[in-house]
Amino acid sequence: MTRFFWLREDEAATAAFSGSFNAAHKWSLPGVKCSACGATWSSWGNHYPLVDLSQLPERAAFEKARPESFTEFSRLRELVRPLAPPDAELPPGAAFGPLVGTASGEFGPFAWQGTSLLLVRRDAMERLQAEGVRGLLGGQTELRFRKKESPELLDLQLEPRGLLHPECIPSDASPPCPTCGRHAFARPDAPILAAASLPADVDAFRLVNFATMIIGTDRFVDAVRRLGLEGIACRELPTR
Repeated sequence: MTRFFWLREDEAATAAFSGSFNAAHKWSLPGVKCSACGATWSSWGNHYPLVDLSQLPERAAFEKARPESFTEFSRLRELVRPLAPPDAELPPGAAFGPLVGTASGEFGPFAWQGTSLLLVRRDAMERLQAEGVRGLLGGQTELRFRKKESPELLDLQLEPRGLLHPECIPSDASPPCPTCGRHAFARPDAPILAAASLPADVDAFRLVNFATMIIGTDRFVDAVRRLGLEGIACRELPTR
């Protein structure tokens, strides 16, 4: 039986390396100002570095963060949808293309931005794949280093595939907005995964209803530990 783990930064391990970066994805969907629920909002955690918008005639509309009406947001989302993975979650703020920015220092196998953007050195990713870890997709980054010899860092495209169990959603939380889909609730202190929603073909993914949470299978975690790849802390989560 597959076991599932919540993957987060092992800050003690990453602190041993001097590497840091300041970057953002090249394109993103705008936020939404919803006339139905009254919220102005944008999401975080839905990153698609392998989705290239460079050939879209309206690509400039995806270069500046801003709120739009739901009608305009929907129009722009439909321009992206044919380029995105099938059944991709494309909420307001979904990001596409390479990370563009600056970087410096020495990087370990993994590097984090916040809790949900995970970079991996190419050599570490290739070792994980050689160990049989499934479904790892890495997008090229456009990080500028001061030194000529720099590590090749890949931006992992971890697609939303599983769900938090309904018991994790507070009973007093408002239901999803029928127009824009916003469903706001705090991350539970003791997350439980909905067993029937969990994928059987990939070993690292995000949660559909909490995309800032990255989940890995025991196959992923065992490979990371066996290879001695530093930078990820793992907490096993129950399923129901």
